[in-house]
Amino acid sequence: MAPSLDPRAQARRLAETLAIAALGGVPLGLSGFPAGYLSGAILIVSAAAIAGRPLLMPQLLTRSIFVLIGISLGAVVTPETLRGMATYPASIGVLVLAMVVISILCTAYLMIVHGWDLLSAYLASSPGGLSQVLVVAAELGAELRSIAIVQSMRVVIIAVGLPSALSVLGLAGNAARHGNGPLSWALAGELAALVIAATIFALAAFRLRFPGGLLFGAMFASAALHGSGIIHAVVPPWVANTAMVALGAVVGARFTNTPLRLLLNYLGAALGSFALSVAIAAAFAVALVSMFALPTPEVIIAYAPGSVDAMMLLALALHLDPVYVGAHHVTRIVLVSLSMPAIARRVAHKPASALKAPRTPPTFQD
Repeated sequence: MAPSLDPRAQARRLAETLAIAALGGVPLGLSGFPAGYLSGAILIVSAAAIAGRPLLMPQLLTRSIFVLIGISLGAVVTPETLRGMATYPASIGVLVLAMVVISILCTAYLMIVHGWDLLSAYLASSPGGLSQVLVVAAELGAELRSIAIVQSMRVVIIAVGLPSALSVLGLAGNAARHGNGPLSWALAGELAALVIAATIFALAAFRLRFPGGLLFGAMFASAALHGSGIIHAVVPPWVANTAMVALGAVVGARFTNTPLRLLLNYLGAALGSFALSVAIAAAFAVALVSMFALPTPEVIIAYAPGSVDAMMLLALALHLDPVYVGAHHVTRIVLVSLSMPAIARRVAHKPASALKAPRTPPTFQD
């Protein structure tokens, strides 16, 4: 949140941001477009951010959205879902191999085709962990804006394009989410207990620095309560849809203060590395589906190198198994968080002759 703004100015910016997100997400969601509430909000908020609108999504609100999404995800867990965990080890092993190949080939692509230096190319090619990547890039003096643009465009394109691709291929639709029916006092009490328990677990996971702790802590608590039959109440669909619109605002606002000409300068690198990473992930996903009897849409979402929050919300919107999808994205983020800083520092300390001189355009002043 911008500290120089008075509370009224902050409130106006927040109201404008959410109104813009609703303008894009609600019509697309009501039209039946898969994950339309999320995709529409991302598109229009990204456009507004690039156009220079002063957008704002406070950190406290963003964190609350993650908890709410986690509660909604856990509510679809069933005993059958948990029994399917026997297939996870092989699937996760293939995912790890796919991540290694994506990092190597995308780094090589950015260096050979676009002339990036080794450090910046490696960080831009990291399949996840945007915040960690940007922190390490700043510490090691990498080309921060180029890395941020390539990573942010990967997140946005996957979140918007993946539901469309699944729909075109006939693999997913805009599944209806079940609700509570008339909200009795008993269900209202269950819902309150669910929110309290999930929030406690979310905060605990966050304090322990678990990757995606707010989302996954809430999801694990909700999954345990619903899977055991202790809780039957679920978050109303309109609340889950509102969370999707708000998350779309969070993702789209990442382009705030990004000049259009700077974005265009890195467009080729962003689209090229994105296409390569998706092609590699798709190849491994196809190989996995051919070896095991796994639902194709779930494997695609689980292997997609998008942001954890957006991918988990897509699992909810497309009515996929959140435990399967979540297990893979937790693995991806944990692996990136543990390996990326060490590898980046090793790369940064290579002799200057080992690093290819960058041809990336200089950073423009806003």
